[in-house]
Amino acid sequence: MEKKMEKTENNATIEQMFKSGAHYGYSKSRRHPSAKKYIFGAKNRVEIFDLEKTEKALEEAKEFVKSIVENGKQIVFVSGKNEFKNVIQYGAEGALQPYVAGRWIGGTLTNFSEIKKRVKRLVDMKEKKEKGEFSKHTKKERLLMDREIKKLEESFGGIVSMPNLPSALFVIDSRKEKNAVAEAIIKKIPIVALCSSDCDFTDIDYPIPANDSSLASVTFFVNQIVEACKSAQNATKSKV
Repeated sequence: MEKKMEKTENNATIEQMFKSGAHYGYSKSRRHPSAKKYIFGAKNRVEIFDLEKTEKALEEAKEFVKSIVENGKQIVFVSGKNEFKNVIQYGAEGALQPYVAGRWIGGTLTNFSEIKKRVKRLVDMKEKKEKGEFSKHTKKERLLMDREIKKLEESFGGIVSMPNLPSALFVIDSRKEKNAVAEAIIKKIPIVALCSSDCDFTDIDYPIPANDSSLASVTFFVNQIVEACKSAQNATKSKV
């Protein structure tokens, strides 16, 4: 393991991944067969990702993301893990992309016409509240409307800026987000995903083999995708 790391110590990206703990997978007993080719070895019964392969996969994913954004299309950031909620939200907002930071609502992709109605309901209610139109209602009615806005915001607030189906998904932990992955596959929407050793890599168009449960690791990869989005946006602006 030390010999392998010595060969790549001059690679800044790999060094950053190593510092963030991106190389840690799970135990061999939890490994999905499709992850085997990305595993370098094991340490204290924990499998270790080959970060040279991770770096290559990351670059391929970033190039794909750039191609999406350069064409004015959207990629949805997705993670249902509470500990990554802020990372996903701030990252997506910084990249000017929609996001789902919380529970995936069934039908978000496969029944998008209905989802758009819920989003419209959220937008309409927030506008009415801002205009003071709630004041004509009773205190109890205002309370119920505020609760509805909060519930709609939690479910659909991150995709208000998504008028049409996205052109790609960026998923943290494709195993946990199996419902989002399944809907994307049905709708033939490409998937970029941060996948640990327990994930099925065959379902993912652009898998990034690395630790998907550590805040430091997830933050690193989210920032990498955000940078790819911003780079594409700057490139587009320079052409205008």
